Parts: sequence; structure tokens; C-alpha cells
Amino acid sequence: MSSSLGVSRPDQAAYMLRAAERDAGRAYKARLLELLDVRAGHTVLDVGCGPGTDLPALAGRAGADGTVIAVDRDPVMLARARERTADLAGVEFREGDAHALPVASGVVDRARTDRMLMHVADPAEVLAELYRVTRPGARIALAEPDWDTLVVDSGDLETSRAFTRYTASVAVRNATIGRALPRLARGAGFQVETVFAETPHFTDVAEADYALGLGRNMERAIDEGRVARERGRRWFEGLFQGPFFASFTLVAVVCTHPGGPGPAMTPEAAAR
Repeated sequence: MSSSLGVSRPDQAAYMLRAAERDAGRAYKARLLELLDVRAGHTVLDVGCGPGTDLPALAGRAGADGTVIAVDRDPVMLARARERTADLAGVEFREGDAHALPVASGVVDRARTDRMLMHVADPAEVLAELYRVTRPGARIALAEPDWDTLVVDSGDLETSRAFTRYTASVAVRNATIGRALPRLARGAGFQVETVFAETPHFTDVAEADYALGLGRNMERAIDEGRVARERGRRWFEGLFQGPFFASFTLVAVVCTHPGGPGPAMTPEAAAR
């Protein structure tokens, strides 16, 4: 059933653009871009490019002699990204699955994923693909939330904890991918250079409801019997009374391709 608590599920492209425009979104993206160190003439890969939020910054750094390859499995997202970058040269769009990237082996100088691995079926397989398509010496940037760290202030602490448990165990496919990034990157064969964490926070309950799905996920938890209906509704309505606070942890990793075949590379991947 559709949610009757809070805002309904937003348009995904609009959601991603709005998240990137928040102060916290701009801050970690700017730091990640600096660490990625895109230079003129580079071939840059943006996996899960979405509506093209970061393509202008990548294309600007790669310059007229560089190439930015934007990959997404959703043709609607690719269409939005094309519109957003219509005046930029050197941006290529490819529809494809991150588990089998439509990119030749060993051609990418810089690659990135941003809040995409939490949705995929097999994050390790995606990282193996990133290893395959990047050159020795290439730099890779990864950023993912850890939804197990989500906190929502409420006088009803147990229901807030139940909401976080539901988010981390049901609502998000790979909810703790953020903390696993260093381990998974090393497992794929990359050399981890930098790890940092940011703590996006919200003091506006309406903005938090939009971004974190407070109402719609609580409605799902109620429908699935995880939280009693009256208790869940009282919790949600109580969030709008007085000062509000919620936060979560976002983890970013920058790593390099040291050369040689990746430890998890399959014969099929090696043949691409």
C-alpha cells in the first residue's frame, strides 16, 4: 500500500539532485572529487551516474582531451543525465549493469561510485568489475552510507531503535556497506589510500522525512508487523513537536589500482 505517513516516495532523479545540493552533500562530494584527482586528458568512469549530478565537475576536470563515461542501468536516469550535460563535450552514456560494465578492460584512469553499492546485488562483483576496467595506477573513489548508524531523536527511544533496525535490515539492500568499503576494496585487489567519514545531520523534520523516508518506512514497518500501528504513528507525529535531530554516517574510500590481475577476477571477466 502507499504510505499515509509523511511524504510519498519521491522521484528518484529529483531525490538525488536534492541530496547533492544539501550542505553535507556538497561537502563530501567536493572532498571526494579533490582526492580523486581527475586531470586533463583522463578517461573517467562514473558508475551509477543517475541524473548526472557529478558529470559536469568530472568533465570540467578531464578537459577537452578527456572522456567521461557515464553508466547507469536506468534509461530514464540516462535521459536526465543527457539533458543535464547537453552542452558538455566528451561525455559518453552507456546503459548497463554495474556487475558487467560496458567498458573495455584497463582503459579507465579514474572511477567513482556514490551511494550506488548499497542497492546492487553483489558489491564485491561490482568492485571486481571496477578493478577490471581501470588501469594500473588508476584512482577509484567510493562513498556509501551506513544505515545501521542512523539515529532519530525521540522521546520514544525504543521505537526510534526499531525504525533504525527496520531501515538497516529490510528497507535498504546493503545497509552497512559504508563500513565494509575498506575491506571490500582490498578484497577486490585495490590499495586503500584514504578513508574518511562524514555525519550528515538534519534539524528540519520535513527535510529529514523527505531524505530518510521517516514516514514511508515507518508505514512499511507497521504494515509488516514490525511496529504496532498506534505506536508507530505516535512516534512519527511526535517528531514534529519541538526541536528535531537525526543523523547517519557516510563512509568514503579512495583507493588505487596496483597492477596485476585482481584476486576475484573470473575467467569471464578477464576475457572482456
